[in-house]
Amino acid sequence: MPYLIPPRTPLTPEQVERGFDYLLALQMGGGAAVAGRAEADPQLAFVLLRLAEDIIWPVTAVDEETTDPCADSFALDEVGCVLLSALRDWARDSPTTAVPGIARFVENVVPDPEDHGDTRATLETMRDEHLVPAHAVQCASP
Repeated sequence: MPYLIPPRTPLTPEQVERGFDYLLALQMGGGAAVAGRAEADPQLAFVLLRLAEDIIWPVTAVDEETTDPCADSFALDEVGCVLLSALRDWARDSPTTAVPGIARFVENVVPDPEDHGDTRATLETMRDEHLVPAHAVQCASP
């Protein structure tokens, strides 16, 4: 069963900043640096889930333009669907515990461009890329 993503608008600039602030704080200072944030921001689980979707979906989804889909591509698509479904259920059922779990997942799958174990630069680049559509939607709104 495919993971159905409802029609989505980009996150707001504030949501993007909050999500990436959490990820960067976790990456730079560990769990102590983000202690209490999940409880203080009930929307954080949703924001991190959306960021995880933006990472997982493009690399696991079978592209309609793929010229030669194969069994491996369909298996990867299904893995992405199952993973996103599980993360969505976790965020819905237990947002406080989902926040650090989803954040650790994102932190661990984000590639380190310099292979030094520090993904800060990649997270900052991703934050900047997510802010572009967020600002565009914000500017277009009445």
